[in-house]
Amino acid sequence: MEFLGRVVEFATHHPLLVAAFLAIVALMLFNETRRGGRSLSTGELTNLVNREEGVVLDIRPSKDFAAGHIVGALNIAQEKVASSLSLLEKHKAKTLIVVDSAGQQAGAVCGDLQKAGFTAARLNGGIATWRAENLPLVK
Repeated sequence: MEFLGRVVEFATHHPLLVAAFLAIVALMLFNETRRGGRSLSTGELTNLVNREEGVVLDIRPSKDFAAGHIVGALNIAQEKVASSLSLLEKHKAKTLIVVDSAGQQAGAVCGDLQKAGFTAARLNGGIATWRAENLPLVK
């Protein structure tokens, strides 16, 4: 409780510093969100794929992919995506939906795909969210 009291005391004595800090954090979050493509829910992913407007790109290692993945997903490990863009060219008219383990690496891959001219989005929370919602996986 003492720490919280000190934080409140600091904030009341230095409102401009606190406001500047919050503004910087907000700008960083905004920039990171823009750079990493939009975030999709499991329902949005399913709708895009069912309308044949999206293709799932699973960037987990092949061992994890083999243990369970979204139906129809392509598997290209994260470190190989940049060198495998030619394999994705046939899907350029669709949204590439990047899926990772927990949503940590997908944003960076989306940014790289967007720089290469692809439309990219990421599954919010990665395959962990998919599993948490008891959605089907294939092996």
